[in-house]
Amino acid sequence: MSHPVFSKLADRQVAPLVDDLDGWKKVSDDPSMKTWIEYTAEDGGIISGWWEATPGIYHATYAAWEFVHLIEGKIVITPDGGEPNEVGPGDAFVVEANFAGTWEIKEKVLKHFVIKLK
Repeated sequence: MSHPVFSKLADRQVAPLVDDLDGWKKVSDDPSMKTWIEYTAEDGGIISGWWEATPGIYHATYAAWEFVHLIEGKIVITPDGGEPNEVGPGDAFVVEANFAGTWEIKEKVLKHFVIKLK
């Protein structure tokens, strides 16, 4: 089945994934996450959707490139051996494949994401 030439992302209309994502390990407190994958490219190389997480700290190891537009919340992202970066509502950023570091979720987070898998 082919995609239309324009696709508007639904607002969390699919059932969310509620398990922690591969490569994400809880470090402090007991954060939880939900992921809604609203779009998958025909070749499976790109996914896009929503991600929500509650306060706490995760150590994340990325296997793929990700673009993020933060809608709500506050996060301090610190690459292993690097400097902390604080992001808040309205911020957009990229996380490269092979990133490893902590995501300290200070306030409940809601983000749009695009992940390039291939």
